Amino acid sequence: MFQFSLRVNPANPNHHLWNNNGTWFIHYVVHPTPFTKERIRRSLGTKSLAEARARRDTILAAAELEPLALAA
Repeated sequence: MFQFSLRVNPANPNHHLWNNNGTWFIHYVVHPTPFTKERIRRSLGTKSLAEARARRDTILAAAELEPLALAA
């Protein structure tokens, strides 16, 4: 059973974002079983922080509806 849980620091508008040489990535951890975890890092394909935030928000909103989509 997969349970969706998202920890967000409201004081940090760039939560789950990471800039790697000018390109923004999303990073998060999924727990496919109660005993395992997997770090996920995916390129958002943009150098724009505003676009990266929008893409991150889209990914995380979709994950609330379909939690297993995050693990893919």
